[in-house]
Amino acid sequence: MKESTPSASEPLIAGAEIARLAGVTRAAVSNWRRRYRDFPAPVDGGASTPQFSLAEVRSWLAKQQKGNDLSDEVRLWQALRGAFGDDVVAGIAGVARLLAHDDDSRLDGKLAQLASELTAKESAAEIIDHLVERFLDSSRRAGSDQVTSSRLVRAVSQFVGQVADDSVIFDPACGIGTLLLSVRPTDGPLRRGQEIDPAAGELTQARAELAGQRDTVIEIGDSLREDRWSDLRADLVLCDPPAAGPDWGREELLLDARWELGTPSKAEGDLAWLQHCYAHTAPGGRALVVMPASVAYRKAGRRIRAEIVRRGLLTKVVALPPGMVASHAQPVHLWVLHRPSGPSDSATSVRMVDLTANAPDGPMVPTAEQVVDVPLIDLLNDSVDLTPCAHVDASRQDFPAEYGTLQRAIEGRLNRLIALLPALAAGTGPGTPDGATISLADLSRAGLVDLADAEPISISEQLDTEYLRGFLRSASNNRRSTSSSGSYRLDIKGARIPQMAVEEQRRYGAAFRALKEFEEQIGEVTRLAEQASALAREGLTNGALMPSEDGA
Repeated sequence: MKESTPSASEPLIAGAEIARLAGVTRAAVSNWRRRYRDFPAPVDGGASTPQFSLAEVRSWLAKQQKGNDLSDEVRLWQALRGAFGDDVVAGIAGVARLLAHDDDSRLDGKLAQLASELTAKESAAEIIDHLVERFLDSSRRAGSDQVTSSRLVRAVSQFVGQVADDSVIFDPACGIGTLLLSVRPTDGPLRRGQEIDPAAGELTQARAELAGQRDTVIEIGDSLREDRWSDLRADLVLCDPPAAGPDWGREELLLDARWELGTPSKAEGDLAWLQHCYAHTAPGGRALVVMPASVAYRKAGRRIRAEIVRRGLLTKVVALPPGMVASHAQPVHLWVLHRPSGPSDSATSVRMVDLTANAPDGPMVPTAEQVVDVPLIDLLNDSVDLTPCAHVDASRQDFPAEYGTLQRAIEGRLNRLIALLPALAAGTGPGTPDGATISLADLSRAGLVDLADAEPISISEQLDTEYLRGFLRSASNNRRSTSSSGSYRLDIKGARIPQMAVEEQRRYGAAFRALKEFEEQIGEVTRLAEQASALAREGLTNGALMPSEDGA
């Protein structure tokens, strides 16, 4: 179907908007595009995000009498929501049971009739897919973490890559099968799963059978506490674990053999799921596990992270964009573990991939700038931080350029320091300059000084501000203003300054001003020196810098 050329003012709509216009799911619109040769051709947007002419779509819907009344599919969905309420998964499972096994024991007569009538227009697999899509859409709008979002499924599929026909695939928290059943090829691998919710597990089993994936077996139970697949070792383990609270079963499972990398604390249930997945990974196999971003750096999991890295089991950490899951907008990570098939099969580095800047609906193929391979030794520090952005950003750092910039900045400020030191001649000896002194209190009462700010300010042409502030910091005044604890507070009553002609004050004021700037520059040089030292040390140890051959 070729794209037509849109006019400049022609309104365009996407597939999701067509679904809302017709009162059907996006899957139904995709089905129409495949089944009906006269469905309007896309006029813009490309293959991934096609745009259609609104006028052509309205005309086609009217011609096909779609969208004018509630479709049979919508009526079935509404009837399921009315009969099952929040437990609509059980209703969809009942429909799947009816269509797969001709068993209507879970449905009332009206629901069974609606589902049976719909089979005259769509296949059993399409009916269930449409109902599941409606459930996924309602879960997304409600912010539920009950299911794996389509965005997350697409991202995981990107990093799964090729799967052999004779592979064994396992998902220990399979839900309604969204992730487990998504792996291609659809008809070759053996699929095994476990789910704590009986209705969700039954729906996954029926979906697999209707999709022709008959080598699929789903067990019901709590995977951590009641592992129904204790002897299973899979070539590919996929898992989007449920939110792990403190009650994941640590007390009952303290001596469990699955914790070969360390027993997770109560706060680290996510690492319990990770190790459960790894325990079911066959030699040479992989585990892809969705993890909260905080698992990569939390202090409580540092010891287990270090063991995973030290053994060369972790091959990749992918930071996915915000908005990939339905229940929150925070980024999540995808951890890829590999069980070595022999002593020489362990990873020597971890590939860090930072996709957090990508659009959640956009491509998940990383660019070269988003990837860095980090040697294991560089990860085994005090924090064992496995956050991809921390390593990807560091890899982009131009050490030689930054070091050269710091060198020049330090050199410039050192030259300025020499120029800032005022030229000073010999004075009259220790103590204050010759002449009488006056108290700060007297100057204030005479209206020559404003004491409202942190430091006094002259408000008279008879008194220079820098001269005033310079002498207030004299040794004798500092002693009066410094408490026994070392804190400084200006002693307004006791502080005194010499009495001088205003021209003489300005000469002293200029010297004090130069000294103040000199001190500020010293602080800046110190800061730059610390940066240069840290950068040089890191660059020398990570290979980005090396000693100059001529020592210059």
